[in-house]
Amino acid sequence: MTQKEKRFFDALENVFIGVPVEGESGYINLMQIKAQYFRRVLAPRLQREADDAIRALCQQGATDTDLDKVREEIFDKLYTFFHRYFTESGSLGFFFTPYHQSIYERVYTDDRDVMLFWKTSRLYYVKTDRLFQSMEVSVDGFRFYFDVSGLEHKKANEKRELVYTFRERRDDGILVFSVSYSERGTQTKIDDIRRAVRDALGLKKYTDAVPSEEILERAFRIFERQSQVDYFICKDARSFLREQFDLWLWQYLLGRPGEEPQTEWTEARIRHLQALKRLAYRAIDLIAAFEDELVRIWNKPKFVLRSGYVITLDRIHDRDPQLVDRLVAHPGWADQVQEWRDLGIVGEDFSDGALWETTLEGRRLHPRYRYLPVDTRYFKDLELAILALFDPLDEALDGWLIHSENYQALNTLRRKFQGKVRTIYIDPPFNKEQDADYAYMVRYKDATWITLLENRLQIAREILSSEGNLFVRCDYNGNMFVRMLLGNLFEVFKNEIVVKRTRTLKGEPGRFHTATDTIYFCAKSAHSVFHGFRTLKPKAEWEWVEMHLPGTRKDEESLYRVFFGQRMKAPEGRRWALSQEAVDDAIAKGLVKLDERTGMPKFLTKWETLGSNWTDISGYSPTWGFTTENSEQLLQRVIESTSQEGDMVLDFFLGIGTTVATAHKLKRRWLGVEMGHYFGEFYLDNGDKKTGIMGRMKEVLAGRGHHEPCGISRSVHWQGGGFFKYYELEQYEDTLRRTRYLDDAPFTPPPAEDPCRYLFLRDPKMLEALEVDLESGAVQVDLSRLYPDIDLAETLSNLLGKPIRRIHPAPDDPTRPGRVEFTDGTSEDLLQPDWRQIKPLIWW
Repeated sequence: MTQKEKRFFDALENVFIGVPVEGESGYINLMQIKAQYFRRVLAPRLQREADDAIRALCQQGATDTDLDKVREEIFDKLYTFFHRYFTESGSLGFFFTPYHQSIYERVYTDDRDVMLFWKTSRLYYVKTDRLFQSMEVSVDGFRFYFDVSGLEHKKANEKRELVYTFRERRDDGILVFSVSYSERGTQTKIDDIRRAVRDALGLKKYTDAVPSEEILERAFRIFERQSQVDYFICKDARSFLREQFDLWLWQYLLGRPGEEPQTEWTEARIRHLQALKRLAYRAIDLIAAFEDELVRIWNKPKFVLRSGYVITLDRIHDRDPQLVDRLVAHPGWADQVQEWRDLGIVGEDFSDGALWETTLEGRRLHPRYRYLPVDTRYFKDLELAILALFDPLDEALDGWLIHSENYQALNTLRRKFQGKVRTIYIDPPFNKEQDADYAYMVRYKDATWITLLENRLQIAREILSSEGNLFVRCDYNGNMFVRMLLGNLFEVFKNEIVVKRTRTLKGEPGRFHTATDTIYFCAKSAHSVFHGFRTLKPKAEWEWVEMHLPGTRKDEESLYRVFFGQRMKAPEGRRWALSQEAVDDAIAKGLVKLDERTGMPKFLTKWETLGSNWTDISGYSPTWGFTTENSEQLLQRVIESTSQEGDMVLDFFLGIGTTVATAHKLKRRWLGVEMGHYFGEFYLDNGDKKTGIMGRMKEVLAGRGHHEPCGISRSVHWQGGGFFKYYELEQYEDTLRRTRYLDDAPFTPPPAEDPCRYLFLRDPKMLEALEVDLESGAVQVDLSRLYPDIDLAETLSNLLGKPIRRIHPAPDDPTRPGRVEFTDGTSEDLLQPDWRQIKPLIWW
């Protein structure tokens, strides 16, 4: 192997696998799979391809000396091309290439003369993370070693703090620390570290041998400076790299644009370049085969895990009062009551007897406690009995609350909810690191952020109904990019809405204070629903106005209306503004009077039609203690202007849950997706426990709690009540952690077939969930081998795109799901599921 050949393969291995990362995660498994694939498949096959290409040139009459030069040149050129297209995470795309100026065909098309182009436009964005490696750090004579071998990596793009724990003092004097991510509010405790170091040194008091607080914090900061990288997957690596290689080769042959070519090309040199291209294409195909496998894992529908339901007592009692008694007598009742106390829904003096009141008609739920929210996680053996009260089940639900990275959620939900969402509202993060309560990694590069949005908005557009509308809130960091991206994805752009910010305006040197955000409002089609929105004027601004408008109609009868028993004709050249039905309604409400001077009717205007300037309300309203929380008044305008009661609202950057809370109070159905740690109870950096989205929605259903009534509750007279489902989804990281690939020779393809198509056919992936009886030809499914607590009914509902009608219990156990029935009349066995139905979940 020549020097340049070795350099090429070493470099290709480095860029293909990425910088080594330590810890425990699916990504570590991915790196191991990549390394195994490179050494077992990619490198040997490419080496054979190179040898074959060199032998073919030799047969065409080239000398050994020439062939050595050709070999050196080929691998030098391959190195020059490939090393520009990979990041240190092993992601593939436009990263370091200088050839972007020639990609003119991506800048505009025959149909559109302006296109948005960005470097990562052909990728899926996965997450931003740090490439932590164990390392030694020296500060002021102290030597520290940070061990990340046990670091469990993040599942998605959530922001998590590092925690340092002193482990030991080695014989060489190095102080060893274990590094982990914070769980349930755990923090690095400097005082405890210094005390542990002192004890390890056998000292009774602190001396200069114990590092100070300042030295420790400096050491932690140095360790945390390790690279932060973005993880991507290329959507179509084969076409992308082949296209880029063709451009590179074209420039190599003809020179850079604007420069005259300097080289004369002989027939032999052309053959050499043809060999180079064939070899490059084989390398590209082998790289793309692995990247395509990652795309399939990324887009695999995901399992529903750890599901439950929240339902208010009135909805159970109205159908089966005795089931309420069974809940009260259940062992989980005490935990449920304690949760209500923790949320402020009931007082410490609450007792079971307070649930009821006696009337002439008999016993009924006390009005104060009708809307107590029951969480079925405390009553799993009664869950099916509760669900059996509703047919069809999914139509009885007000919403779904989903804990997941949002691309995985949207991709999993797309079949079930395709075309069913009327309004989407999102407030995506972008460079908001200044907000201490923001739960995402948000120091994005511009291209990374556009890719994140584009990937998710593409699917959201499918879920949106043909009459649906989308609202995207953005601050000044990303306004330009959002506006152009929406122009690419949606047919109709409607408004740019100005929203008042409520954060305290701090000094911003060199510029004016930032006082507003922007909401972009667009639609899927020209037929989208829009009702507008009216606001009540201050009483001092109410006024009496004429009830006729300019214009006439051919229908003579439309010129007449009856006011207070009198039939009146509109003045010449004008027509009445309201129908007779609307006139009668306005008179009944006291909004019409006859002018004393002219005798003509006048109308009392109390309302003002809302424009696109919404600075009359606070865009953010940190009722729950978050400066980034959107206000319910803002969401009320968004939702009421584009939907009606019963329509579905979606937010897949849910935050603390304002969108679904507002939608519920407005009697809309809803879908909420959030990946952050504040889905349930969570802890702040100072260790304080906070109520998350689940707690907020339980307070909304109850109509009271620590934070209710708040927002729009009083203005819409919200009392309480509701029924929703919550669950987690399997994540990309989970799939990578469980995916298995064989460490032996790949499948041998048929003659003349592309071997890349067969590379992963023998690998088991997640087939451990199946047990095949070769004698009988039967296949048994045991999904518990993959995950505990799989909700197979909801998983199949999402996978097949069918709403659930009923979940029937198992014949031998009424507490276990036995069969799911869908609204189209079909059903699936949950105890012995058909392996062909679940195949997309476990093998791709």
